Amino acid sequence: MHAVTVTRKGARRLEQGHLWVYAGDIADRGEAEPGEPVLVRDPSGRVLGVAHYSSTSAITLRLLSRCEEPIGRDFYRRRLEAALNYRRRYVSETEAYRLCHAEGDLLPALVVDRYAGCLAVQTLSQGMERAREDILSILEELVRPDGIVLRNDVPRRQREDLPLEVRVARGTVPEEVLFRMNGLLFRADLIGGQKTGVFLDQRENYLAVRRYARGRALDCFASTGGFSLHIASRCESVEAVDTSERALEIARRNAEANGLAGRISFREADVFDLLTGYAVSGRRFDLVILDPPAFAKSRGAVKKAREAYRTINFRALQLLGPGGVLVTCSCSHHFTEPLLLETVLGSARELGKTLRLLERRYQSCDHPVLPAVPETLYLKCLVFEVL
Repeated sequence: MHAVTVTRKGARRLEQGHLWVYAGDIADRGEAEPGEPVLVRDPSGRVLGVAHYSSTSAITLRLLSRCEEPIGRDFYRRRLEAALNYRRRYVSETEAYRLCHAEGDLLPALVVDRYAGCLAVQTLSQGMERAREDILSILEELVRPDGIVLRNDVPRRQREDLPLEVRVARGTVPEEVLFRMNGLLFRADLIGGQKTGVFLDQRENYLAVRRYARGRALDCFASTGGFSLHIASRCESVEAVDTSERALEIARRNAEANGLAGRISFREADVFDLLTGYAVSGRRFDLVILDPPAFAKSRGAVKKAREAYRTINFRALQLLGPGGVLVTCSCSHHFTEPLLLETVLGSARELGKTLRLLERRYQSCDHPVLPAVPETLYLKCLVFEVL
């Protein structure tokens, strides 16, 4: 195994529990080759573990093990077995879940989502791309899926000098995969759908928000209808809004499959424009849900993102009277929970409204968080009541 030496700063980062070493903290790359497992040494020569090496990414090392051990098929199998056993212990009431959450399962840059009998896989670093065939064969042994899709259309791969691609790598995958989640029937497009098919990280939040459902509800950035379907049976009406015609078409069919078509109306529109129009016209709702895409995909985008979050939360609060409930989410790691809270409270102050914080929620447990790796916690979901 080739060795890479890190600076004292890089060593300290690993010793504090993180799994990444950035390019600026590499003292000597030695003879490391793109994507290979390498020994990681501190300036004194002490071995800190084994990592995947990237020749092009700002994240040069992604730690796989804190021991000096061979990284091969047996290693990946042990880690994937552990990830699957974790889900068997803690994930229930769903046929769709994240089977491997990259760093959260100590397999950096590997994402595996399960949709009933099919898997969607992302290999997001040179190292995981190099190990791809081993990983796919292990998944076939452990899960015995009908088919596996490679959803490697993620821009992150370009930073690894890897091509973007979407293809069926094993077996057969239908145009739409049907699965049950929280007692409801859903469908996922594993080839062309958002993320790897649908958003799985809100699964537990769907159930939590259901308890606040009543009256008239507005579900903004509704995608394929996750929140809308979960709250429809408890509301007088639900309006689901999204800019994606394809996502809304799937949401409509999901509603029909669950006998909820008459309870949800679907609108293709820009959420910013719609909220502004509803606020000006005096529309009122009992529940407003904001689940936007990531407005801040980098630290440098936070300032612009804050204005976007302020705008939608300000407009949403204008639509809610006393007793109304606002569910507001951010899936941007760089837009932290304190920043989201401050943004919402600032909007409330501008409007002269007082809010009660009912719940702080995060991503579902199949997207596990390592506290020493803050990047593994990205989804925030705050529930407020207007007093």
